[in-house]
Amino acid sequence: MQKIKWVRIGLAIVGVAALAGLVGYFMIFHYQKTKVCFQDFCWRAEVAKNKFTLARGLMFRKSLVENQAMLFVFAQEGSYSFWMKNTLIPLDIIWLDKDKKVVDIVKKAQPCPSEKCQSYRNQQPSQYVLEINAGQADKIGLSAGSVLLFELGL
Repeated sequence: MQKIKWVRIGLAIVGVAALAGLVGYFMIFHYQKTKVCFQDFCWRAEVAKNKFTLARGLMFRKSLVENQAMLFVFAQEGSYSFWMKNTLIPLDIIWLDKDKKVVDIVKKAQPCPSEKCQSYRNQQPSQYVLEINAGQADKIGLSAGSVLLFELGL
């Protein structure tokens, strides 16, 4: 009888620890979502805003649906570099200033299959970076000076 009680207590502790681990993982790697629009085209964007999601971004994704994107949110305007290591799909990388105006674009950045990857950096201060499927910026006429619309529930 005493042994069964301790087994139940042990199983309860293991269950609580596993649940806490899942909740912690979800809180760290969860991507909030928002709608990002340019003229008549909108993306459903995952928002990366903590150090874990900012570092992971779109790594290891095998595809990206046409109307999906990743929006990186930084605390302040600055210079932010991106690379394509462990990114499996070609992307357009768009830097936006604090007013959500496009300040720099790298078009058709290709996946990097090696350990040494090219780094892409904005020339003008930015606070947001949007990654979309390669070629989409040209397809919808997105260029420097364009303004994107989105709201963040921070």
